Parts: sequence; structure tokens; C-alpha cells
Amino acid sequence: MKILIVDDEPPARHRLTELVNQAGLGEVVGQAANGREALAATESAEPDLVLLDIRMPGMDGLEVARHLAILANPPAVIFTTAYDDHALAAFETHAVGYLLKPIRLGRLRAALERAARPTRAQLSDLRGPEPRLRSRTHLSANLSDKLTLVPIEEVRFLRAEHKYVTARFSEGELLLEDSLAALEAEFGDRFLRVHRNALVAREHVRALEKDAGGRVLVRLADVAERVEVSRRNAAAVRRALRNL
Repeated sequence: MKILIVDDEPPARHRLTELVNQAGLGEVVGQAANGREALAATESAEPDLVLLDIRMPGMDGLEVARHLAILANPPAVIFTTAYDDHALAAFETHAVGYLLKPIRLGRLRAALERAARPTRAQLSDLRGPEPRLRSRTHLSANLSDKLTLVPIEEVRFLRAEHKYVTARFSEGELLLEDSLAALEAEFGDRFLRVHRNALVAREHVRALEKDAGGRVLVRLADVAERVEVSRRNAAAVRRALRNL
């Protein structure tokens, strides 16, 4: 079993590596000190299992797991943490293991023995707007078996189209499997509902315009495309933008 160790503390990574070697149930194929490094290492090393610290600066372990869940063949995840309160409560009903620090050899060996690859269903709650989880710092999509990340602050608008949501940013777009309602619940403080199928990023709104047909459109920074404002939402959008 190939194992990736993720922790922002070098001594913790060193100790876990020693424990894995002592357990004799797997091989450490990489280490990472933060969330972005963890995702990159997962793509390069293709581990079967990630020993993943929850509390890390920037992208924490919970968000890393949410991005890993969209991979075609996600690795198993065992969370490691010094805290057993609200963070762990979110996962107690799912097939995701966790170990409390300081981690003992016996408990690690037992966790490795029962580790299994999680399915999308088993990690579905990581993808939705769980009130116990903080909002993601990035949106992600699995493109040609490669995980693509876009910082949420770079997203200009989100639009529901068919069964996907398009996240538009200045350099392109991502097709997301999240529902627009779930994204609004997760990022409602950042985005404004302008249409039943569209949310725009408040900080990137530059103006409201009207086209030749009288439709109200939102102009956003660094993208040519305008986003239509429905008649139903027009008054609320104007009020919200006056308060920005």
C-alpha cells in the first residue's frame, strides 16, 4: 500500500513515517506540508492512502479531502488530528477513518488494516454545504484525469447549465458537479444571485447595463461575457450593489 503523509509540522511527518515503517503495512511514497502540496503529490505519487492532518494553514485537510473525492480513483483518507471535537463529528458516520494525536503504533496499524478506498457516496457530505465545514478556498474539477484548482476569489460568476455549473474566471472556466444551490449556500457571502441559474462575484461586479432588448446585464472584471439579471431579481440586485 502506497501512503502519502500530509502535515504542516515536520516532526509530525517524521514520526508518522517511522510509525508506518514499523507497522509494516505500507510504504511512504511522499510527504506534503500543506493542502496544495498534498493534491500535487497525490497526482504524482498516486497513493492508495493519505494520512491527512485536518488543521493546516490555508487549505486545511477537510478541503483537501473534498478535492480528492472528485478524482476518478480517489485514495483512502485517514485524518490525523489533535482535536476530537466539531471537525471529527462531521465524519463519524462515513467510511473515513481518523487518528487522534499523539498517534500510537497499535492504533495506526489497526487503521491501516481496515483502510479502503472511499467512494463518492461515502464522501458526499464533504462536497455539500455542511455547516460544520468552512467554505473551500478553491473550486476544483477533474479534467482529463488531472485535478484543476481555481481560487474562489478568481471566479467571476457561476452559471447552471444542463447538469453542470460553469465557474467562469478570467482565464477560462471549469465545469463543476456541485449544484448552484449548494454553491450559493457555501459561498453566499461572496456571490450574489442575479438569476435562477446564475450567481455573480460581488467584488468583480463593475456595472449594470441594458442591451438593445432592454435586458439588464452584469458587467464583470476581466471577462467579456455579460450575465443576465432576471426581472424577478433586478430590484434586489440593484439594492445589493448600491451597498457594495
